[in-house]
Amino acid sequence: MLRAKIKVRLRYAYPKGCCRPYPYPAGELLNVLAIESSCDESAVAIYGGGQGLRAQGVYSQIELHAVWGGVVPELASRDHIRCLAPMISQVLLEAGLSAADINGVVYTAGPGLIGALLVGAGIAKSLAFAWKVPALGINHLEGHLLAPLLEADPPSFPYLALLVSGGHTMLVDVQGLGSYRILGESLDDAAGEAFDKTAKLLGLAYPGGARLAALAETGVAGRFRFPRPMLDRPGFDFSFSGLKTAALLALRGHEDDLVAKADLARAFEDALVDTLAIKTERALVATGHKTLVVAGGVGANVRLRARLVELGRKMAVRTAYPRPEFCTDNAAMIALAGHARLSAGERDPIGVLARARWPLDDLVPPPSISGAFEA
Repeated sequence: MLRAKIKVRLRYAYPKGCCRPYPYPAGELLNVLAIESSCDESAVAIYGGGQGLRAQGVYSQIELHAVWGGVVPELASRDHIRCLAPMISQVLLEAGLSAADINGVVYTAGPGLIGALLVGAGIAKSLAFAWKVPALGINHLEGHLLAPLLEADPPSFPYLALLVSGGHTMLVDVQGLGSYRILGESLDDAAGEAFDKTAKLLGLAYPGGARLAALAETGVAGRFRFPRPMLDRPGFDFSFSGLKTAALLALRGHEDDLVAKADLARAFEDALVDTLAIKTERALVATGHKTLVVAGGVGANVRLRARLVELGRKMAVRTAYPRPEFCTDNAAMIALAGHARLSAGERDPIGVLARARWPLDDLVPPPSISGAFEA
């Protein structure tokens, strides 16, 4: 009964057309099982064995949280407990593997909801202990930064990454695995958070960000004009809380006007996309990078993608981003990052690692870069 309720999206490995294996001289035959449980998606994936991504499953808790208008941490933790065990069995089955074929277990150790992280970490550590294989906690943000490497034509290091999600907005200079320099980040609301809060102002149902983007497609540009925050200041930091306030003020007198709401949604999206694109252009000029990676849930926004592709053409820069299913929370990106670090000899200490906050600045390259991603 439980199994029937879990909608698993399967993706197979190269050479079947998806996700080429990255060439690890020492560790390419490792099969790594990954668990992602940082927020409201339960996800499991298997990567390696010389085949890249072998299978993955994602179960969304949207219906569970919709009635509350947002994620309820305790409910999220309980649903991870309910879903992860049968998902692991199902993904192993679809990959044609057994527990004896798994050489390591990795999991999202942060940042995220601490209760949800502890569920995934506890299951991962228990499996690793029972299967007598190493375990390793992976930074969720690092997973997003490396997600484009899942594609058949992955970008090469170094590159500039624009990471835009519900909880984070940052520009990162990526030199290699574990070598990240944050150039700028949001000082208040992240881009995805601003999308969701503005959608709630417009009376849109949870999750609001995608619904606001869909409403904006029917809106007319130019009726409302919102500020492009912090473009008059040097540097690469962002601030989106003012856009939410501007939307609140513009909505007055139009609360029951569906046409005006669509035009307002379009104005909000245009302002946010313009701000992200202009700051990204500044960062490309400053770093001199010829590759731009776009990652995170907001990276799936159609208007943002089109604008950054246009920017890439203008600047002769390659624009790379994962397919939409790898933009949102998923275990495939955690498996990829974990495979690289396990191949380079990294291991967890004894105990369960879970951190609600885990800045990218805390990460370092693995002890031996040989066998992992090389810059």
